Amino acid sequence: MQDTYQFIGEDATFNLKNAENYSYLYFPVAGEAGIKSAVTPNLSGDCKIDQNTFILEPVSAENLHNNRSSRNFWCHVANAGNWSATGISAEEESKKFTGLSDKNEVTAGLMWHTVTRTSDKYQLSAEITSFVPVDENAEIMYVEITNIGKMQVRFTPTAAIPLYGRSADNIRDHRHVTSLLHRIKTVENGVLVTPTLSFDERGHRKNDVTYFVCGFDGNGEPPKDFYPVVEDYIGEGGNFERPEAVVKNLEGVKAGCSFAGCEAVGGLHFKEVVLEAGETVSYTVLIGALKQQEAAEEKTDYENTGSDTVPDWKNADVEHGIAELTAKYKTADKVKNEFARVKAYWEEKVNVSYHTGDLVFDKYMHWVSFQPILRRIYGCSFLPHHDYGKGGRGWRDLWQDCLALLIMNPDGVREMLLSNFAGVRMDGTNATIIGERQGEFIADRNNITRVWMDHGVWPFFTTKLYIDETGDIEILDEQAAYFKDRQVVRGTKKDDAWDEAYGCWQKTKTQEIYKGSVLEHLLLQNLTAFYEVGEHGHILLRGADWNDALDMAPERGESVAFTNAYAGNLKDIAELLKTYQEKTGKSTVFLAKEISVLLGGDGKLYDSVEKKKELLLSYAESCVHNVSGEKTEVPVKELIESLSDKAEWMMDHIRSTEWVTDSEGNGWFNGYYDNHGRRVEGEFEQGIRMMLTSQVFAVMAGTAKEEQVKEIIKSADRYLYKEEVGGYRLNTDFDEVKMDLGRMFGFAYGEKENGAVFSHMAVMYANALYRRGFAAEGYKALSALYRQSVNFPVSRIYPGIPEYFNGRGRGMYHYLTGAASWYMLTVITEMFGVKGKCGDLLLMPKLMPEQFDKNGLAKLSLFFAGVNCQVIYENKEKKAFDIYQIEEVRFDGRKLEQEEWKADEAEKSAIIPRTKLEEAGKMLHEVYVVLK
Repeated sequence: MQDTYQFIGEDATFNLKNAENYSYLYFPVAGEAGIKSAVTPNLSGDCKIDQNTFILEPVSAENLHNNRSSRNFWCHVANAGNWSATGISAEEESKKFTGLSDKNEVTAGLMWHTVTRTSDKYQLSAEITSFVPVDENAEIMYVEITNIGKMQVRFTPTAAIPLYGRSADNIRDHRHVTSLLHRIKTVENGVLVTPTLSFDERGHRKNDVTYFVCGFDGNGEPPKDFYPVVEDYIGEGGNFERPEAVVKNLEGVKAGCSFAGCEAVGGLHFKEVVLEAGETVSYTVLIGALKQQEAAEEKTDYENTGSDTVPDWKNADVEHGIAELTAKYKTADKVKNEFARVKAYWEEKVNVSYHTGDLVFDKYMHWVSFQPILRRIYGCSFLPHHDYGKGGRGWRDLWQDCLALLIMNPDGVREMLLSNFAGVRMDGTNATIIGERQGEFIADRNNITRVWMDHGVWPFFTTKLYIDETGDIEILDEQAAYFKDRQVVRGTKKDDAWDEAYGCWQKTKTQEIYKGSVLEHLLLQNLTAFYEVGEHGHILLRGADWNDALDMAPERGESVAFTNAYAGNLKDIAELLKTYQEKTGKSTVFLAKEISVLLGGDGKLYDSVEKKKELLLSYAESCVHNVSGEKTEVPVKELIESLSDKAEWMMDHIRSTEWVTDSEGNGWFNGYYDNHGRRVEGEFEQGIRMMLTSQVFAVMAGTAKEEQVKEIIKSADRYLYKEEVGGYRLNTDFDEVKMDLGRMFGFAYGEKENGAVFSHMAVMYANALYRRGFAAEGYKALSALYRQSVNFPVSRIYPGIPEYFNGRGRGMYHYLTGAASWYMLTVITEMFGVKGKCGDLLLMPKLMPEQFDKNGLAKLSLFFAGVNCQVIYENKEKKAFDIYQIEEVRFDGRKLEQEEWKADEAEKSAIIPRTKLEEAGKMLHEVYVVLK
């Protein structure tokens, strides 16, 4: 048995034989209109628009093998039995582990999934392709049934899709009662369910959504009748794996019938088919939901066709809207045309391609590059492992997903960044409830206050990349609003004068919406954090940092790890301001008057925890309700000095207080203090305690000196690296449930945040090492993740990078992870060394010898400065990174003189001015770099 998937064709399409034999496999299928589905090799999974609009029953990972309620397509073969084309039948389940099961395989590409099943008993083969039209709220199941035998086969097909039709909350909250709201109707081509009401945590509301399962055969003929009610379909004592209606081929109800107060199923009973040997018949099943407003839009489309017959929209908008929507896919040819369009649409979205000496890695990177797009659509919810939250993205996600967008689809990123900055509060914290629309932030009406101390770090990371990629240094001057709600003084107090009538934007004393520059927002986020310190002089952990599971040290916990990150930001903002001054010619900037107090200070202030806290409180209380709206002019030179001094103090303080060693002489940085004020890392009676996050930001920010970086690498390899589970684990085993630090220590060791190989931080470790010139060590970290991901017999995941690998090496929480953006960014900007530098194209490859193909070439194609650039590195002798230099650069075939490209004395990098890319007047450029 083939025990891994194979890439087929030129794109990243893959095929997996016997896919149903592997547990927990699922695949995302979605469109741009709202439908988000998950499908398994048996077509289990769910389909939904949002938290309150689940078309199919919500599933978690364990439901994938527990639930009988799934998509199904039956063939009732007279005098032979009932064959499920999806494998969800009592008969097929009984064959598990006997060697008698149907042959099955999955073939999939970006946003489409095909399962093929072959039955020797019934001499039938089924190919079921699932996809979502780009602009429609409908999932399509396109089914082809083929007679693979030598004799005629006569069968009656039935599609059976259980229709859940309500909020995910109702799984455990009034499941039966909410079925009483159902109003079920059969129409010409399917089954519609329109609940009278919806009631969940939003309250009791009149429902405006109709859920549907409709279908046609390949010639556009509708089903002959229907099974719309679950209990009638399965029969007394039956179930979805052996439904009475299918087993006995019962006559269904005709179009125009209505039922109320029942669980619904989209049972589409088609007419009997006779297939000669080799013949194929096809069916299309559409699963979706339509709101009244959307139905009105379908109505407009209908009226614009010029038809002489206009239906009575006033009484049946939704019904006719569904009719019009489904009619677009009435025949097999129409479905195939849409399928081709969908495939092309999503392939165009991934406009980065990779070529190395490892073809599997190149295909793998295609999937990793697609994952940020999945995050944009699914948020952090709505796949089987991601059974939490209600959709949408968090604050970190807003910024980190922009990293990939900047490389693949930079159009609109500027506006996106400006919209995101409006989520910052004047006290330097930020909104945590993110709306569905860009720039939409929602006040927390439940008065649940939580501050993640790392949130101020990420916006600058993304803004810096944006400026480097585009050269748009002027974005620092752009104005953005500030978010306002009841939470003030960094979450420690409430503004009792605020109410919803005030609105969610910070106002001045004259009731005008206050706006400040992007630079002002960045300064506020990083300077307020600088002053919010604990007893050891490091920034307070508060609700948690990047590691959400470090959530039990709100009073005395400190994050040295992210104190490093903030120090790095302050240092880099200072450097960016030097560029700003040079490029714009401006020597001053205008900032909110209240901020002035945060800009001063000296070593005496910085050394005093109490004075820093007092200063922060003074600032925060100055903008509790309204701000003055006044601006003060600040010399850029003074600002640079202030930020540089603060960064240097933080780094020196960490170096002098947080370097720990063990009895073997290994050294690393402590990254945390617990809620008793005790250092977390080092050598203890329970053993070695080391955390990867603590090392990542010490290396990335530059706190760790070069010799310390070498020591960190040695210690991480000694205590954290485990090849068979994917590389660098997040921490050693503390062998304690640390109730004074976080819930992570309650997890089994090797699971999730407690010692799993957590992809995001492992990738950031690689990124930090590459940045510091330790390319071989960075490659080791990235390569370990890649090898584990594609090692299907262990990882058991489709192509891509998961959130983490558990103690058995299995990939968990696949697809929706910020690790994908960081992996992609690191491969492009560090491994290939293709990056922006204030708008120019900088080339500084750090590729390993084995990454070049047999001809000594490695290639990267991506968009930069609005044009498609193919960067080709030639390393015919396959020299190592620490040996090779750039000998020659050719631009569109012309050899450039050294002074045209030389970027450093060591000849490790080359720079192509943005003007050269833009002036050439071409949409495709080739940059050929010879390494010697």
